[in-house]
Amino acid sequence: MKAIILAAGKGQRLKGILDDIPKPMARIAGKPILEHNLEWLKSFGITDIYINLHHLPDVIISHFADGARLGLQITYSYEQDLLGTAGAVKKIAREFWGNNPAEPFLVVYGDNLVTDFDLGRVIRFHNEKQGIATMCLYRKPEEVSKSGVAVLDKDCRITRFVEKPSSGQIAGDLVNTGIYVLDPVILKYIPDGCCDFGKDVFGKVLDSGQSLFGIVLNANLIAIDTPQLYEKHSVLGACK
Repeated sequence: MKAIILAAGKGQRLKGILDDIPKPMARIAGKPILEHNLEWLKSFGITDIYINLHHLPDVIISHFADGARLGLQITYSYEQDLLGTAGAVKKIAREFWGNNPAEPFLVVYGDNLVTDFDLGRVIRFHNEKQGIATMCLYRKPEEVSKSGVAVLDKDCRITRFVEKPSSGQIAGDLVNTGIYVLDPVILKYIPDGCCDFGKDVFGKVLDSGQSLFGIVLNANLIAIDTPQLYEKHSVLGACK
C-alpha cells in the first residue's frame, strides 16, 4: 500500500517559534514529527511514501532525501500554491499514478503525531467494509469545535460529518485524526484546485450515497497547533 503524507502547510499559529522549519519538522522526543510518522508507517510494512511540499521544502528534502536511510522510498510533490488536503492528493495521483491508482492508499496529515495506533487493524477494517473511504476517529470532546466530527451508525458507517462545527451543530465526540484509507474512486469527488477533505469532499461523498466508514481507535494524537501545545509536548518528550 502507498501512503501520502501531507506536509505542505505553513503552521501560521506557530509563527515566531518554527520560522526556519516546516511544522512537520518540529521535534518531539528528539526527532521531527514527520520522522516519527515515517517510522510508524514502516513498522506496518508501508515503505512507498509520497510527501507534498510547499513551505521551506528544502528542509524536508535535505533531512530525508530519497528515504533510503530509513528503509523507505520517498517521492516529493512540490506545490507552487497550496492545494489543500484533497487538492494535494489529487495532484499526486495525477502526477505519479496516472490519476488511476490500482489499489487503496493511505493519507496521513504530517503535522500530527499519532501513537498507540494499530494501522493494520485499520487496513483490515477498510478491506472488510469495501467503502470509498475509512476515516480514523478518536474520542476527544474538548476538540470537537477545532476538528472534523463524525456520527456513526451501528455498522460504523458515517451518517454525518461536519468540519469544525459550531455549538449545537452536531452531537458527538468522534474527532477526525487526519488519517484515511481511500479507495481510488474518491478521486472523482475531488474538485480541481485548492480543496480540503473535510470542507469539500466528505460531504459530497455522503450526498452521493457512497459509503464512508469510520473506525474508532484508542489512539493518542498529539497536535502542536499552538505554542503552548508545542512547548508541552516537546518538553515532555512524547513518543519515547
